[in-house]
Amino acid sequence: MPRTYQDRWIECTAEALRIRGYYFPWGTKRIPYARIRSVRRVAMSALTGRGRIWGTANPLYWASLDPQRPAKSIGLILDIGWGVRPFITPDDPDAVVSVIREHTGLSAAGEADKYGPIL
Repeated sequence: MPRTYQDRWIECTAEALRIRGYYFPWGTKRIPYARIRSVRRVAMSALTGRGRIWGTANPLYWASLDPQRPAKSIGLILDIGWGVRPFITPDDPDAVVSVIREHTGLSAAGEADKYGPIL
């Protein structure tokens, strides 16, 4: 049976990734694993995610709600094949990448050696 993951804002179920606090005011985004084309690990700085609790200044990405994001250093960008790419910051990024890989067959995401986009 594939593994699952859950923290306050991110949940990996058997069928999909669920991102709480994605839509205003508290809506949940559900992304079936079949839609996930890639997962990119990024190191965060003040302008590349760490200073953004929710939303974006870049129309290509959307940072889900995470009041603890300023204390985190790694984010994940999901390519779902079209439109806006979700930017998430799970408490355990390695566990989320591992669960997504199990469900999708994607190759391993490398170390977060690149900074993410300006958010």
